[in-house]
Amino acid sequence: MSLKHHLTAPLIGNNPITLQILGICSALAVTTTLSTAVTMSVALTVVLMLSNGTISLIRHHIPPSMRLIIQITIVASIVIVIDQFMQAFMYEMSKKLSIFVGLIVTNCLVLGRAEAFAMRNPVFPSVLDGLGNGLGYSLILLIVGALREFLGTGSLMGVAMVTTVADGGWFQPLGLMQLAPSAFFILGLLVWLVRVLRPEQGEQPEFRLQAPEDGRS
Repeated sequence: MSLKHHLTAPLIGNNPITLQILGICSALAVTTTLSTAVTMSVALTVVLMLSNGTISLIRHHIPPSMRLIIQITIVASIVIVIDQFMQAFMYEMSKKLSIFVGLIVTNCLVLGRAEAFAMRNPVFPSVLDGLGNGLGYSLILLIVGALREFLGTGSLMGVAMVTTVADGGWFQPLGLMQLAPSAFFILGLLVWLVRVLRPEQGEQPEFRLQAPEDGRS
C-alpha cells in the first residue's frame, strides 16, 4: 500500500464519516457555522496526526493488556494542550465550541485509527493516516458547516453572501438549518450521494424475500 493511499483514500472512498459513520457527534454539534467547523477540523486533524505518531513510536513498548489506557492517556494529553491553547489565544472560538474540543478524547475516529493503524504501522505512515483521515473528516464538516450557515443565515464565515428579507432583500433564512436535525438530514444526503456514485459502498441486505413455493403472491 503506497504512502499516497494513506493520504487520499479517506477523502472519499474510505471516508470516516460517510463510510464508517465515525465521529458524527461533533459533525452534528459544531457545524452551525463554517468558522466553528474549520476550527474543529484543524483541532481534530492535529490530534489525529500527533496521537497516531506518538502511539506508533512507542507501540513496541505498550503491553497489550494496557494499550487502551495508554492510548486514551496520550490522546487526552494532546487534547488538553490544544484546548488550553485555544482558551489562551482563541477564547471566543473556544467558548463557541464549548465542550466539544475536550470530547475529541472520546471521538471514535481518533481511538479507532490509533488501535487499527498506529499500533501496527511505522511512524510516518501513521502520521499520514492521521492526516488523511483528518482531511476526510474535515471535508464533510466543511460541507455541512457551509450549507447550514448559508441556508440558515445567508452568510459564510460571518460575511453576508445574500441580502435577507429582514434587510430588504429576497433571501429568507431557514431557521431549521441552525438546529441539530438539519445536520442529520445533510449527512444523510451526503451518505446517499456517495453510495449512489460508489455502489460498492452499499450494504447488502441481511434478509431477502423469497416467493412462496406454491406460487401464491
